[in-house]
Amino acid sequence: MSHSRLKQKFADPTRGVYFIGTTPPKSSVSMEQLSEIGNKLLERLQQIDYDGVIVYDIQDESSRIDKPRPFPFMNTHDPRDYSTILREKSGRPVITYKSVSQHNKDDFNEWLDKAWCPHGVRDIVLVGSPSADGDIKLTLPQAYTALKEHSLDFNLGGVTIAERHASKGNEHLRLLEKSAQGCEFFVSQAVYNPQATIDLLSSYARECKERGVAPKRIILTFTPCGSAKTLEFMEWLGISVPQATRHRILDAHNPLAESIRICRNNLDQILEACGNLGIPLGLNIESLTNRKEEIDAAIRLYKLLKATLDLKLAELEL
Repeated sequence: MSHSRLKQKFADPTRGVYFIGTTPPKSSVSMEQLSEIGNKLLERLQQIDYDGVIVYDIQDESSRIDKPRPFPFMNTHDPRDYSTILREKSGRPVITYKSVSQHNKDDFNEWLDKAWCPHGVRDIVLVGSPSADGDIKLTLPQAYTALKEHSLDFNLGGVTIAERHASKGNEHLRLLEKSAQGCEFFVSQAVYNPQATIDLLSSYARECKERGVAPKRIILTFTPCGSAKTLEFMEWLGISVPQATRHRILDAHNPLAESIRICRNNLDQILEACGNLGIPLGLNIESLTNRKEEIDAAIRLYKLLKATLDLKLAELEL
């Protein structure tokens, strides 16, 4: 396998791309258990049609915020290990996240070499430090430069955060800057505030038009939320949840089902406002906790949102 299979799929703006997002299990589990956990996840995914999996690189973000983390931070397995297992068992591409700030350029280059072979990683998303404080050994722009200088041809993606656009108004320019540094696609933070995403996408589409460049694919992340604890964790991660949405989830007879309805409605609003702006879209559905009911809810959410986006794309072809 010499190149990214996703690159081709991403290149067709008329089709959606669909992913399931997951985190590597905690580092205390053995490689054998890691493989079993991968099997369990893929068994659940057998009932859906998906393009690939996204494996996150979890970092301790407590430097970003004063509030204590709702769930304790646990070191996880290297995302490359879990990516390899999921790719080999499913036969589908896996996008692997890499947090770059903890290691210097030499370490990063070595990580890239081993990611390519023996791990078989072809699609990566690089993530910078969660805050400007702390000991940053490699900044995100430095990592992009190192990757450009590297001989291996990774399919590179970046992260986009609509909440940043809401507060600073320049996230669309960051997307263009990251594209210039080699990013071919973007994965959003989980969407619970559709207006922030609509503002970001419309600013991005306009700026691309003005500059005469084609917009890159943006993969929108959605996650179910079934409890006050998960909601607290989402807000701790920086996901903007409007107050009325919080109340709807927490006061619902079935919070998980309500959160699925909210996500469906949010995607509808985004597609209504931005579906014809010429930005190729995709979906990434994740479960932020390892509670069985939230993982099952993520699968239900996936089916619903994939059908919603597919329908919109079919309408656009009329």
